[in-house]
Amino acid sequence: MGLKRVSTALSALLVLSAGAALGAEISGRSSTQLLWYNNEFTENRVFEAAEYLRVNVTKIDQAGKLSLFAYGRGAQSFGPDHDTTGRLYSLYVDYRDLADKADLRFGRQFASNAAGFALFDGLKVDLKNIGPVGLSVFGGRDVVFGLDGELGNTWDTDLGISAYLNGFRKTDLEISWLRKWEQSETARDTLGASFKQYLFNNVKLYGNTKFDLPSESFTESLIGTKIYPTSDLIFTAEYYSSYPQFDTTSIYSVFAVNKYQEALARADYTLSEIFSVNLGYNRQWFGEGATADVYHVGAGISPIKHLKINLEYDKRHGYYGSMDGGIADVEYEINKNAQIAGGITYDVYLRDVLTHEEIARRYWLGGKYKLAKNMALSGRVQNDVNARFTENYSGRLVFDYDF
Repeated sequence: MGLKRVSTALSALLVLSAGAALGAEISGRSSTQLLWYNNEFTENRVFEAAEYLRVNVTKIDQAGKLSLFAYGRGAQSFGPDHDTTGRLYSLYVDYRDLADKADLRFGRQFASNAAGFALFDGLKVDLKNIGPVGLSVFGGRDVVFGLDGELGNTWDTDLGISAYLNGFRKTDLEISWLRKWEQSETARDTLGASFKQYLFNNVKLYGNTKFDLPSESFTESLIGTKIYPTSDLIFTAEYYSSYPQFDTTSIYSVFAVNKYQEALARADYTLSEIFSVNLGYNRQWFGEGATADVYHVGAGISPIKHLKINLEYDKRHGYYGSMDGGIADVEYEINKNAQIAGGITYDVYLRDVLTHEEIARRYWLGGKYKLAKNMALSGRVQNDVNARFTENYSGRLVFDYDF
């Protein structure tokens, strides 16, 4: 979809909202951005002007149940890559509390459940107030974006169904199914489940899993717990596994892959308003006996009011080399309207025993200034220095206007 189509769609939405629903409330955000970066594919410097526009039209009817929402992006590149691009991320009508039993959403939208997610042109229905179980169904034409616009075919389709517990304050449980078709062929067919359980006011159990029906295998699983002995101390333990699966219509589906597993233990402790610390350990399994260990330590320091310092250090060794690296970020609030921040990332890594150590650094500086209650100017510039670039500057300047 080109920039002209995005602008036309959003303009039509505004005209329709203002003309046919004079009593409606219109709000949103216009984000105008200037970006500059290095295109690593063409090795050209790119300067780009982009406009992100979000529009919310609410209280169209007297009951306040009918709304319209839209979000899109248009951009113009300058220099060797002088492309005009546009994307319409969402444009849908939302009607809530139909007979106090259903919420309806029609148009281009993003939806997700425990089995996966989809961006599609279609309908989503949420059934509620029907007892301890709620139901959600969504489906429509699958939307995929490429560099030059939308990809895919007219009959690429998504369908998702989920059932979940409703009304249990300390328990969440969902069981879902998601299928994607490429024309008439099934590309994805996934079952999913997720849960969350609170115990004794200081323990949280959670997890999710996805099961791929064509390959009859679990593609992703997570189980974890958080323990809060006090309000200042949090212990986290997690186990995660991933077995990559590609669309059945993709050539990559015939390639053999290894299962990835990860176990994590972490502790976060806030000693005072001035100082906090976190420690972590991560064990990784890549299959065929390949493993790695990652150790982490971090601290948050606020020596004076409005000044925050974040320090992190990671040490990794094992499969595919080793790495020592740290992050140091500083944020300072000059006043209620102005903030500045900056930082450095410094990594020393060794890919294998046959190569020498390499160093990667990133320096960045940013800030934000509130021009008015509904207007703000922000920016960031960074320089990446590594084995490939002796310098690689990129940045953005953003003007946000809320209406």
